[in-house]
Amino acid sequence: MLYDRYGRLAFTLALRVLGDAGAAEDVVQEAFLAVWRRAASYRPERGSLRTWVCSIVHHRAIDRLRGRSGRARLDLSLDKAPPEVALSDTWETVAADLEREHIRRALAELPDEQRRTIELAYYAGYSQSEISSLMKVPLGTVKGRTRMALRRLRSTLERQGVEWSVT
Repeated sequence: MLYDRYGRLAFTLALRVLGDAGAAEDVVQEAFLAVWRRAASYRPERGSLRTWVCSIVHHRAIDRLRGRSGRARLDLSLDKAPPEVALSDTWETVAADLEREHIRRALAELPDEQRRTIELAYYAGYSQSEISSLMKVPLGTVKGRTRMALRRLRSTLERQGVEWSVT
């Protein structure tokens, strides 16, 4: 039932991070096995079930990306991200579209350096050390930008009434 509800969303997220459908399928399978094994670790007070599942998928996809040696990564901006695979439930689709639009608007309000840092970390899968090298700034600056950006995003999204959780 959980896979039926979130499987397509999980695949879309993994595909967006990895840019490879086969690898995305593998990551989703691994993630749902992890969800099954770690079901007792889910804490509703830390976020929705959807957020928890997506977090596991995202972390698995990032782990897969970092495991690649010498393969190029895609640097995706939110505007150029591939379209999502259609979700089975119309209401989920509408909710996801609204959430995505809230996040895009909140990201657009960030200073360029903070927005770019978040995009590199969450959408392109770079580590903070790699972002430091790419942006030619100290690691502490990347960490500070990330922390400030996440605080600002949380504040903006909470003002808009959007559920927010970063794990």
